[in-house]
Amino acid sequence: MARDFTTNSPEETIALGRELASQLAPPKIVVLRGDLGAGKTTLVKGIAEGFNAASHDDVTSPTFTLIHEYRGPSVTVYHIDLYRIDTPRELETLGLDDLMTDNSVLLIEWGEKFARFQRQRNVEIVLERVSENQRRIKVMS
Repeated sequence: MARDFTTNSPEETIALGRELASQLAPPKIVVLRGDLGAGKTTLVKGIAEGFNAASHDDVTSPTFTLIHEYRGPSVTVYHIDLYRIDTPRELETLGLDDLMTDNSVLLIEWGEKFARFQRQRNVEIVLERVSENQRRIKVMS
């Protein structure tokens, strides 16, 4: 099932993320697809807020640290960026399997680079930059 959304500002993208959190009950693997600047981290800000795991100001891109962890009262959100990961061996060193627990949601940017996430994902969210502030967002489960 696919649902389409259009947001017209970063604030609207964050609000959509808060709304989507209620539909991402753990355990979940979510692949976030979109070009650089498409709004993946902005959407994660809202999802983390929706789980009371972090405020949107505390959520930043994990481009260099690769994994950010946000602990909520009942859900732990892992924001993972695989942009700089190129081989299955590099992927293994991250220990992502250890993060999958009954109360975790893995939000994986650039997960489409690895076949295992195409198979294992529960939800895929595709973000497309339409203009400076407008984003087209498709949620597929």
